[in-house]
Amino acid sequence: MQDLGKIVVLMGGTSAEREVSLRSGGEVYRTLVEAGANVEAVDIRDHAIHQLTDIEFDIAFIALHGRGGEDGTIQGVLEWMNKPYTGSGVMASALAMDKWRTKMIWMAAGLPTPPAFLLSQDCNWNEISKQLEENAIVKPAREGSSIGMRRVHNAEDLKASYEFACQYDGMVLAERWVQGKEFTVAIVDGEALPVIQLKTSHEFYDYDAKYQANDTQYLLPCGLAADEEALLQNIALKAFDVLGGQGWGRIDVMQDEAGQFWLLEANTSPGMTDHSLVPMAARAHGMSFTDLVTRLLQEAKLRHGG
Repeated sequence: MQDLGKIVVLMGGTSAEREVSLRSGGEVYRTLVEAGANVEAVDIRDHAIHQLTDIEFDIAFIALHGRGGEDGTIQGVLEWMNKPYTGSGVMASALAMDKWRTKMIWMAAGLPTPPAFLLSQDCNWNEISKQLEENAIVKPAREGSSIGMRRVHNAEDLKASYEFACQYDGMVLAERWVQGKEFTVAIVDGEALPVIQLKTSHEFYDYDAKYQANDTQYLLPCGLAADEEALLQNIALKAFDVLGGQGWGRIDVMQDEAGQFWLLEANTSPGMTDHSLVPMAARAHGMSFTDLVTRLLQEAKLRHGG
């Protein structure tokens, strides 16, 4: 592979997604070692600035998920250090991590996303439940991997699920449930990769379905007609671009029973584990895991003036 200088793989972190991040970073690190790169794995803890300033490196591969690693925080540290890094910059990372503000931007841009309410302790639970047709999903606004999410069918469930989600984040939203098919679109260097359809025996594609279950199905080809898949890829690219996304990411989407696509969320530092979706889409596009990692690093170096 092209000489990129000393690479650090940033992994672990302190978020609720720490274990998944360690797996992602481990896969990236092993691949770079096998490719003969000069690489070091760094488990980011509570003193990231000290950790990073204590070592010499030329470029960072961010394999951190969740707060502290995917929300613009570590990106700001690397900007301050004038070091190239994979993935989106500070602003896009912060926006995409915030499901509520992501939704506001998509709505302002005329992109399709399910209606939702930002919840608080003094909400009118009955009215919100009615507005969401008593069929919704409650989400911590700034968590990933479906952590803290619950489906609800009435006002009592809505309030209880809000209190449950508050364990993970002080900002919680309730979004109208979309019944239909779930898809994900990986984006690498401005290109939408083949769409994947997700099928799970769970009520939705939750943490267990993502990382532990063996019965989750990943359909590639995704089952959409060619023109529908192209439409979905175009919507995903627009959704990523309007947030300011760069480098790589993933857009999660539902298609309702009438065929309408609905944007759910954006991921600016997706998983790189053996269950992960971006490497899967890359393989379908003819790109090996090594090719994917190399391309992301090369794009980062070029974008940051390397």
